[in-house]
Amino acid sequence: MARLDPLTGLPNRLLLRERLAQALARLQRGGEPYALLLIDLDRFKPVNDTLGHPIGDLLLAKVADRLRSTVRPTDTVARIGGDEFVILQTGIREAGNTQALARRIVDLISRTYMVEGHLLTIGASVGVALAPTDGESADKLLKNADLALYRAKLDGRGTYRFYEPEMDARMQARRRLELDMRQALARREFQLHYQPQLQLDGDRLIGCEALIRWKHPERGLISPLDFIPLAEEIGLIVPIGEWVIRQACRDATTWPAGMSVAVNVSPAQFKSDRLVETIISALASSGLSAKRLEVEITEGVLLQESVKTLQTLHRLRELGIRVSMDDFGTGYSSLSYLRSFPFDKIKIDRSFVQDLASKPDGDAIIRAIAGLGKSLGMTTVAEGVETPEQMQRIREEGCTDVQGYLISKPIPSDDLLQFLTSYRPNL
Repeated sequence: MARLDPLTGLPNRLLLRERLAQALARLQRGGEPYALLLIDLDRFKPVNDTLGHPIGDLLLAKVADRLRSTVRPTDTVARIGGDEFVILQTGIREAGNTQALARRIVDLISRTYMVEGHLLTIGASVGVALAPTDGESADKLLKNADLALYRAKLDGRGTYRFYEPEMDARMQARRRLELDMRQALARREFQLHYQPQLQLDGDRLIGCEALIRWKHPERGLISPLDFIPLAEEIGLIVPIGEWVIRQACRDATTWPAGMSVAVNVSPAQFKSDRLVETIISALASSGLSAKRLEVEITEGVLLQESVKTLQTLHRLRELGIRVSMDDFGTGYSSLSYLRSFPFDKIKIDRSFVQDLASKPDGDAIIRAIAGLGKSLGMTTVAEGVETPEQMQRIREEGCTDVQGYLISKPIPSDDLLQFLTSYRPNL
């Protein structure tokens, strides 16, 4: 019993170690290779959070049954953590045998489950390490399978990846970036750049969007695309986001009166109970009027804890802060969210603007969004406007505002005031 997982009846970590030792002995004695497949369930946590742990436990038992059905009697399926499983595949003749098993696992785990009257759909990400190619010891194989699993998750989950030596180098680089980022706030290495927004009625600048940059002492300027996903993953996005809000409010007080500042707020910040208090504090300490602050959210914010999220959005509106939906049109439920909350602004994703020249329906989509915004009393901003031709088409389709390189690239805070005071439209 000490070697079995009480919930699923599968071998636990202790028995898995014993089986790995036996597999290693066979490898050393007769050259029999083996593989380790590390399996992590995707979308399992929401099941636990919404339906409770008893339902989650029943689901795990069904997952265990499916995994048992995919292997031979000579293989071992073990549960080593909450929603982590391992398969030890022995006596493999070629990597293709393991690839076929990994593919079966991904397919089988993703099929719908019926648990206590609930139809549940989860998925699986799988990392694979082969012995002796990727190591012989249990620790080395588990480490390399974990690196492969991490890669599978980065590639969108619901897939499998085999270990490759470069994965270790990438992970080391990621760890160095993580350590540097944890110190970057204290060292004041983050900067804000601002991209101006133009109101088409009168061709006047009405505000700027705050965009974070990281000025690394050795690597130079690091794009947010390279560090924001990591910050979200390791939980640093909340303190970084709080710094952005405070700094943006301070900077905006030096701009011409009436100019607004827009800050992006991540789903993780909305989960934090401190968001509204942070914004209130930032406004108070900077002296910026609430009506000059705009909070931009993506559909990802509204996908989680919708009741609590809507309450937070209404609190912000009650303070006088404007709320806009970013990347409109790229998600699944954008229209339904416009009905659930009265946004002040919808930002048309840059992909639709880029499609104006290449796709015949580009104009129609922008026209439809602009018309929708007008009927709902919302401002519509076209992002990514880079050419005079795009600008002309945007005007014709009825958008109210634009943002993009044609107006200006993102500008460092120190240079922004001069741009704002000297700007003359040439459109």
